[in-house]
Amino acid sequence: MAELTEDALAPYGINGRELAVLLVLDNREPASQQQAARRLGIDRTTMVALLDALNDKGLVSRHPHEDDRRRNVVELTEAGQDALRRATKASDDAERRFLAPLSPQLAQHLRDSLRAVVLEPDTQTER
Repeated sequence: MAELTEDALAPYGINGRELAVLLVLDNREPASQQQAARRLGIDRTTMVALLDALNDKGLVSRHPHEDDRRRNVVELTEAGQDALRRATKASDDAERRFLAPLSPQLAQHLRDSLRAVVLEPDTQTER
């Protein structure tokens, strides 16, 4: 799946991690770098590197928060919104190709199961 997704995103000049950042920033009030990092579960250093790359590509903009100049606010640019729209469609198409051998019910069951594992890591017990 990762290989299919990376290939699908290549024409848009982003990778899966960058797409995740764009998704977190989409249609929300301007978010701080720290809020976005927390939401994605990544450390600040990694987030800064991802945002630097997205900023260099013209997909996000950063500026100081108007009330707290120590915080950087991150927003999608118009190009970022366009890239997000196109890349999300390409990623969804890649997922459909990956799941094509499964019935719709089994594909949904797999999605639900993976979501449960990812969203509920504390429920996993060590063996």
